[in-house]
Amino acid sequence: MKQHDTNQFARHVGLPRLGAEGQAKIISGHVMVIGLGGLGAAAGLYLASSGVGFLTINDFDRIDATNLPRQILFRAGDVGEYKTEVTRSALQAVNPALEIVALNQRLDEKELLQTTDNVRVVLDCTDNFASRMLINRICHERRTPLISGAAIRFEGQVAVFRHDKSGMPCYSCLYTDRDDNLENCAGQGILAPVAGTIGCMMATEALKVLTGLCSDLERKVWIYDGLAGTSQTIAIAKRPDCPVCRPDRPGQEY
Repeated sequence: MKQHDTNQFARHVGLPRLGAEGQAKIISGHVMVIGLGGLGAAAGLYLASSGVGFLTINDFDRIDATNLPRQILFRAGDVGEYKTEVTRSALQAVNPALEIVALNQRLDEKELLQTTDNVRVVLDCTDNFASRMLINRICHERRTPLISGAAIRFEGQVAVFRHDKSGMPCYSCLYTDRDDNLENCAGQGILAPVAGTIGCMMATEALKVLTGLCSDLERKVWIYDGLAGTSQTIAIAKRPDCPVCRPDRPGQEY
C-alpha cells in the first residue's frame, strides 16, 4: 500500500465517531465503482479525496460533450477519451496514494464475479436495468454490500443493500423484471447537480460501510426531489418470492 499523508485527513480524524481508527479503515478499504457518469464521477471524487486506498472503476464509454455538465471529472478537452482513463488520472491527482484499477470494458457475469473478489463495497452507478440486476445478484452471491443510485430529471434515489447481513432485502426486492421500462436520463433529461447530489450520498454511505458507522438507509430507499427541495425514505420489504435472496432459493445459505 502506498503511503498516505495522514495530515490530509485531519478533519476526518477530528470526528468523534470516526477518528484515526475509522480513517485507517477508509485507507485500507477497497471500493468498486461501476459506471462513471454523473453519479460515479461525484462518488469516485469523494471516495478518492476521503482517502480510500483501493478503487476499482469500470466503464466502457468514451466521453461525450453532453456528459460535461454533470460528469464533473471531465473537461472539454477530454471529449472522445475513455472515461476510465480520464477518471483514473483525475482521481490520482486528487489522491496520489490511491491504488486504482481501471476496467475499460463491459463486464459479463464471470468477469464481475472475479473483479468483485476482495472488494469491500460496490457502488452501482449504471444507467440500465439489466446491469443493475446482474450487479445485485453478484453482490448477493459475494455477500458484498451494494449501494445503488439513480437520477433522472429533478429526482434521484439511493439505497443500501447489506448483502453481508442476514435477512436483508436486495435490489430485486425493490424492482422486478416488469420494471425493465425504467426511464434513462438520455431520453428524459437531468438537472446536472442532481446527479452530483446522489453521487455524494453514495460516497457517504460507502464510507459508513467501510468504517462500520450505522446507516438508516439499510432496508430503505432515500428519494430526493430536487425541484421541491425535499427528500423522504421508504422502507423496502423483503420479498418472500425474491429470485435472488428468498430463503428457500437453491444455494441460499442464510
